[in-house]
Amino acid sequence: MQPKITRTVHTIDASGQVLGRLATRVATLLMGKHKPSYAPHMDAGDSIVIVNAAKIVVTGKKEEKKVYKHYTGYQGGLKETPFRRLKEKKPTEIVRKAVLNMLPHNRLRAPRMKRLKISA
Repeated sequence: MQPKITRTVHTIDASGQVLGRLATRVATLLMGKHKPSYAPHMDAGDSIVIVNAAKIVVTGKKEEKKVYKHYTGYQGGLKETPFRRLKEKKPTEIVRKAVLNMLPHNRLRAPRMKRLKISA
């Protein structure tokens, strides 16, 4: 029998917060590591709503130098998107990618990400 999981909704204001520190906090809440009943094989984390994702900050020269890369699967298909352009077009994607890469790469990753809602 599965134990009863109580999930709370956390609302986090991202304005003025550093990207990595925010993503670490969100990933911990999504996994449920802040709860005494934490077990790595169970999805007992909470739901999270992030507001003001467009007002996030990064330290150092990452604003100009950070580049997001993805491979399309075709020859010569390595696409690069600078941080600044991604922040203008899809600021929610920056936070989503940071949190996604801080979660473990297993079956629980997708259901955990479904509980994350981000608004610019």
